[in-house]
Amino acid sequence: MATKKKIEEVIALVGEEENSPRPRLNKLIIQNFRSIGTEKVEIELDDIVVLVGPNNVGKSGILRAYETVMSHGSKDGKLTINDFPNGQVDTDNLPTIELHTIVFNDAPGDRWISPTTAGEWLIREKWTWDSPNKDPKRQGFDVQKGDWDDQVPWGAPNVANSRRPLPHRIDAFATPDKQAAEITKLITSLLKEKLSDIKSDPDQDKSDYELVLDKIKDLQTKVVQATEDEIKVIENEISDYLGKLFPKHKIKFDAKPEADLESAYQPFKSTADLLMGPENGYFSSIEHQGSGARRTLLWATLKYLSESQDKKGSRPHVLLLDEPEICLHPSAIREARNVLYELPASGNWQVMITSHSPIFIDLSKDNTTIIRVFRENDSEVKSTTLYRPERAKLDDDDKKNLKLMNICDPYVHEFFFGGRQIIVEGDTEYTAFSMIKEIYPDEYSDVQIVRARGKGIIPSVAKVLKQFSKSFFILHDTDEELTSKGKRNPAWGMNNTIAALLDEDGKVNLVACKTCFETAIFGEEISCEKPYNALTKIRTDANARSRVKSLLDYLIGAEGATLPENCIHWTKIEQLA
Repeated sequence: MATKKKIEEVIALVGEEENSPRPRLNKLIIQNFRSIGTEKVEIELDDIVVLVGPNNVGKSGILRAYETVMSHGSKDGKLTINDFPNGQVDTDNLPTIELHTIVFNDAPGDRWISPTTAGEWLIREKWTWDSPNKDPKRQGFDVQKGDWDDQVPWGAPNVANSRRPLPHRIDAFATPDKQAAEITKLITSLLKEKLSDIKSDPDQDKSDYELVLDKIKDLQTKVVQATEDEIKVIENEISDYLGKLFPKHKIKFDAKPEADLESAYQPFKSTADLLMGPENGYFSSIEHQGSGARRTLLWATLKYLSESQDKKGSRPHVLLLDEPEICLHPSAIREARNVLYELPASGNWQVMITSHSPIFIDLSKDNTTIIRVFRENDSEVKSTTLYRPERAKLDDDDKKNLKLMNICDPYVHEFFFGGRQIIVEGDTEYTAFSMIKEIYPDEYSDVQIVRARGKGIIPSVAKVLKQFSKSFFILHDTDEELTSKGKRNPAWGMNNTIAALLDEDGKVNLVACKTCFETAIFGEEISCEKPYNALTKIRTDANARSRVKSLLDYLIGAEGATLPENCIHWTKIEQLA
């Protein structure tokens, strides 16, 4: 373990850089909280985290978890009985939330700081609730003794909270009042950042706002000293009278000063008004607007925040957003996604959302983690990281390919939402298999056909699927080795690139159609309107429909399925000749 002096030198050096990194969330571990049971759910955090999965598996509870620990010391930091699994207190399985935070300054001491392989500093804290409507027990992980300790990093909850990113949670079905309050809070938080710029004398070390807080703190100390004797007199006099009616009962008057100085003095009124209306018309409060208007205003506010310049040293933020697609017009969804992905660009925001829309996933970015939350066989809630950029090792060409796929097919990322995956090369195979799924819906309800829209894009998509899929098939054309002019065919050369996807784990399976899908399945090569021709064949030709279904069955691993003639399950290029 490094010495304290060494730690302080490293943190101070990072903090003085013009583009110094800000504190950020690293991991959230949740257990016995709401629908999450004894099996821990671990959420690896990134600039953007998208939580996917079916309804009622705890995605919204994950967003609530961080907000809860950040409310420690207030009523929102206490749990109700409904937050305990099954609405019961099980002393052997109490609600527990563990938070890992990366810090670069304001370090709480070397006993709490664990160096990471990336040269950063990690702090671990844990909260446990033993009953409803009570403050949780907070602990810190002492790296020197390698165990949890009842002493905690940074001490008091309000001090510790100020060292972590500030949460902004927007619930999918929050009341109009709460939605309006969250939008107002976003704007107010930005204004508060400007307070430290106000200085009566440019040479003074502290801002006027900080000097006011210092004065309040000094006044609080004097008030406590001046009223201490008077409080004792009040306690004794009232206790004497109380004791006549309730023997051996006394009162204690807790008049400690407000520990959170920023709460003691608010430069803005506690409930700022945000009004909306037509120009030169009547302006009414946001909570009286329609749900679509409130959501649109939220996106407008977030867009402004993403474009505003955060000043050095300002507090980082975390946006916790439930189902951002709600109440958005289809044409506005892409714009909303862009706003979310632009928000962390300043280095001062992290975003965690739940979503049922693949449009809110953009793998062309290098700061996005996709996590699936699910129940296996209707048992415990579990989580698995489906995608993390550094593990996928996408190159620039991969990112360009995925961006183009986003543009051409906004629903391409449906494969993150579960099921069995098949990558196909083009529109004809996609159309043919989609038609078979339509005819036999019960057999293929969980099958995802991923359309790569070109042979060259197949490897980019496969790199993503290799991160989380147990196994999947790739269907492509062999193509001819030489062109009609006798030159080497680049499409044939792509077979070598696709072969490089094969691994020892057997995750990737390759099936090729000789020389193309139409020739192998329908016995003829079509030069135009290929998807329409496939639909016509499947609809009118029972033998053609049977061949397409046999191929699809083989690709999903159906029992007893065999490949149609002229289709090859291959591992070596020589098999394609």
